Amino acid sequence: MRNVPTRHALASHTPHADPRLAGRRLEPLAGGWSGETFRAEPSAPGQVTLVARYLAAEHHAPEAAGIQAALLRQVSGLLPVPDVHGAFESDGPVPGLLLTELLPGERGDLVLDRLVAEGRDDDLRTLGRALGGVAGTLAGVRMSDVGTFADETLRIEPFRLVLPEWVDDHAAGLAAVGWSGAEVAALRAVAEDAVPALAGAQPCLVHSDLNPKNVLVDPAGPRVTGVLDWEFAHAGHPATDLGNLLRFDRHPAYVDGVLDEWCAVVGRATGFRPDPAVAADAARAADLVALVELAARTVTTPVVRRARRHLRAIARTGDLHAAP
Repeated sequence: MRNVPTRHALASHTPHADPRLAGRRLEPLAGGWSGETFRAEPSAPGQVTLVARYLAAEHHAPEAAGIQAALLRQVSGLLPVPDVHGAFESDGPVPGLLLTELLPGERGDLVLDRLVAEGRDDDLRTLGRALGGVAGTLAGVRMSDVGTFADETLRIEPFRLVLPEWVDDHAAGLAAVGWSGAEVAALRAVAEDAVPALAGAQPCLVHSDLNPKNVLVDPAGPRVTGVLDWEFAHAGHPATDLGNLLRFDRHPAYVDGVLDEWCAVVGRATGFRPDPAVAADAARAADLVALVELAARTVTTPVVRRARRHLRAIARTGDLHAAP
């Protein structure tokens, strides 16, 4: 097993020999921040190109590959997700590995940016509907409790999260990156006001990183051809993925499309179509969890910077919908 790439080796972004890949040649794929996803090119005729995703980060449990494989199989009839070709648990310094089908399409964030730049409102609305439909479909996959997935059986380990307490838990982290006590107190007040917007919802399957960067799109549609990167999936609130889709991308036509289709899909599943304004409030409240966690991180990335700016605007104005 000494030829298998280790966590340290993966940081170099270069191809590595891995006996689990049967001699395939690895080429780094663009996108994301980890540098852990590769095209696994075949070395023999008749084989198909795969995607090899190494689960090498500290937050990846040894069972992470099996959990993600089980999730992809569960939603394969509901959403366009890649077929699973193999899942390997981590073993000491050897990271877990998930092998999946290579799907067609362009990254959704690139398509979205192009449509905004070109002022194509109709296509922005269509793309928004396509992504809102994904989030609405996940909101209809009911779960027995709120929590994380423990293993490939998708057994749920419950957790409880209350927004004001979540802010308290991250207050030290926010202070460490420059937040004053008054700013944290203002944010906690917003969190208290947001609690009712999340009350009474049935837990569902949450992708938890559902943004255009993690979706493949056929630009001609535009339609979704792949929903990727399920590493943060859990059982949670049905507005969580909606909030992620609307976090930073706020072009009116796109937002209208996302909300319209999310409400339509949820309405068909439950028999009661939510009001878009109410859904938007719940989405912002649910997304406050991610914004707080991102803003309090010690490592700064472009996403963390944006989260801090948005969260400060929310704390300053007392408005969940505020933007810098």
